[in-house]
Amino acid sequence: MKLPNITVAVVGHQKVADYLLSENHPVGRAKARFFRSFGFSRERAGELAQALRRHAEIHEVAITEASPFGMRYIIDGILITPDGRNPVVRSVWFIETGEITPRFVTAYPAGRR
Repeated sequence: MKLPNITVAVVGHQKVADYLLSENHPVGRAKARFFRSFGFSRERAGELAQALRRHAEIHEVAITEASPFGMRYIIDGILITPDGRNPVVRSVWFIETGEITPRFVTAYPAGRR
């Protein structure tokens, strides 16, 4: 199964620039080191946002988890990166109850929680 409604999926600029690519964020800084090591940068955060959308387009949903607030979708697969090494990454998406728009939550190296 693919992520529902991928054509309207949202990857927030702030989530990418100020979390996944921020070396100062208390939780995101380890992720920033990872993503930066593959050629992504905070100055060009849109590249990572686009790569994350593409990740959701080309890979199947591995896990779905229902909550009282909506449905979580977890996707594992290679992430196309600027340097071409393309690591396996897990991305997490969420669709709130009553909504149709998937929103990006986080991403990290697959096999890590």
